[in-house]
Amino acid sequence: MSNIKILSTALLFTFFLNACVPTRQFQELKEKNKTTTLERDDLKSINEELTVKNTEIEAELDVLKNRLNVMAIDKGNLKDSTKFYKKQYKVFKTMYEDLSSTNELSQNGSDEETRMLLAELQVTKEDLMAQEDELRNLESTLLAKQVELDKRDAVLITLDSTLNQKQKQIANQNKRLIELEQILHSKDSAVNALKLKITDALLGFNNKGLTIKQRNGKVYVSMEEKLLFKSGKWNVEANGKKAIKQIALVLEQNKDINIVVEGHTDDVPMRGSGDIKDNWDLSVMRATSIVKILLADSKINPTRVSAAGRGPYMPIDKRKTTEARAKNRRTEIILTPKLDELFQILESN
Repeated sequence: MSNIKILSTALLFTFFLNACVPTRQFQELKEKNKTTTLERDDLKSINEELTVKNTEIEAELDVLKNRLNVMAIDKGNLKDSTKFYKKQYKVFKTMYEDLSSTNELSQNGSDEETRMLLAELQVTKEDLMAQEDELRNLESTLLAKQVELDKRDAVLITLDSTLNQKQKQIANQNKRLIELEQILHSKDSAVNALKLKITDALLGFNNKGLTIKQRNGKVYVSMEEKLLFKSGKWNVEANGKKAIKQIALVLEQNKDINIVVEGHTDDVPMRGSGDIKDNWDLSVMRATSIVKILLADSKINPTRVSAAGRGPYMPIDKRKTTEARAKNRRTEIILTPKLDELFQILESN
């Protein structure tokens, strides 16, 4: 096709170079070029068809090659199988010949001997079957025992793990108990020391309406009304201020002590019309007044101190006598060691 294309191009080129070529020759060349173009297109189409067919043939050839390879493998396998079956045939043939020979010998022997042998064979067979049954039963029993042992082992492992955990918990609890005992002992020692310091600081107020007691791990400084206030009032008297200041000096040096001031009244109803309307108001105002004196010009952290009014509802003497009511009209400063470490241990437990 390329030669035809070159020829047509050359003819056209020659035509343009030679303007004197006759018209008839030009038409002939034109027709030849057209014919050549058509032939070229036909040849191109034929070439494409041949290319497609060639591709299809190559694909079919690959399939045939694969089949040929498979057939070759199958042929090899068949050869191996044939050899194997031939060997088996020889073995079976030999076995058959041996059996035939044995059968002939048996037939030639005594019938009685044969019957005896068969009987022995039957007995042996029955014994063997019985032993097999017994073996199966033993295997079943052994399997059941093994399953039971596995379960027991699993339970023992679980119990051992639980026991270890419990032992660890007990060890941790014992450790915490020891820590708690040490903390409580140190707190008790601190409370004892605090009571001694408060007692020493307030020696001059003995038998003047002031008592110091220790109970439940706390120090109670109880001051009667006559030491602090006039009847129905909440302004602290000079002697009472002096006692409170002495207490404040001790509390400044003991920063791990919480301070609660409680005001108490007797059960005689108070009929007030000003700031104080009842016993509740009076007990609260008296507690607040003492707190303010404790904190005035003091290094005590106010977060350590709280004030509470109890009114007439926590008497120390429930009799309705003048002496009992005088005891109940009191203010208590309750000193408690901080138990932050103790609470932390309890929370972690």
